[in-house]
Amino acid sequence: MAAGALGVSTSAVLIGISGASPGTATFYRCALAALMLVPLTIFEWRREGTPTNRQRLYALAAGLLFAGDALWWTQAIGEVGAGLSTVLVNAQVVIMPLLALAVDREPVSRRFLAILPVMIIGIVLTGGVVEQGAGGRDPLAGTVHALVAAACYSGFLFLLRRGGSAGRTVQTYQYVVVSAALVSLGVGSLWNGMTLTPGWVQFGWLVLVAFAGQVTGWLLVALAAPRLSSEAGAALLMLTPIGALLLGAVVLGERPSALQITGSVAILAGTYFISRKANRDAPSRPETRRDAEERQPRS
Repeated sequence: MAAGALGVSTSAVLIGISGASPGTATFYRCALAALMLVPLTIFEWRREGTPTNRQRLYALAAGLLFAGDALWWTQAIGEVGAGLSTVLVNAQVVIMPLLALAVDREPVSRRFLAILPVMIIGIVLTGGVVEQGAGGRDPLAGTVHALVAAACYSGFLFLLRRGGSAGRTVQTYQYVVVSAALVSLGVGSLWNGMTLTPGWVQFGWLVLVAFAGQVTGWLLVALAAPRLSSEAGAALLMLTPIGALLLGAVVLGERPSALQITGSVAILAGTYFISRKANRDAPSRPETRRDAEERQPRS
């Protein structure tokens, strides 16, 4: 689990190093991940059979939102920084229950409502709204775009939940990344342009993004999650935003302000307690794709 969480944490930094536009980065990370997943997809197909039509349709639709998530998040990396953008997209643990409440009338707990103001304050501080000279090229815009990404990711998880995604995890994920790659190919030029012929150096960084975060990190988390308690899983998954913050500082020279760091701590603490509570309350059953991804901070 720790290795997977740290693998996911490299995504933002590797994208930052590559210098790729959101459209280029999103298309290549998804397209390359789809290619890398082919052997595992065939293996799972032979063991478990194919997904249902319902799973396919919902996975393809979820890919639309997954593409939106990746495009907006990559935009935020250049504006608020690799580390802070990774922290901010953890707001999905707040948005997802609110979406379920609005659509399915699924009740939220008092603990969730108590933690919600802490998360909101953390987002405001991380976005540099209350100070001058906050870290990042445009921290306010980056915060807005990271929150849009978090909303897209919440919708992505919600659609997978509606599709009934138990079992055939790799095949379902394959449909998602193929759909996301096609969407980003179509609309990626709207995000600061797009190129299908990046240089070899940039392409190499994008291969690492796909391998480390999109495939390896995700698989390690999905495999380890059912074997850990909810508390241990929630704690270890905090390595993703923490690792991104540290890597952003060391590799990219990012220097968040004291208030931004305070806001990040508030967001991470709220994420941990909401995730731990959600998994503790879940009935005892085999872990599904929904469970693994809802416990996973966004990559």
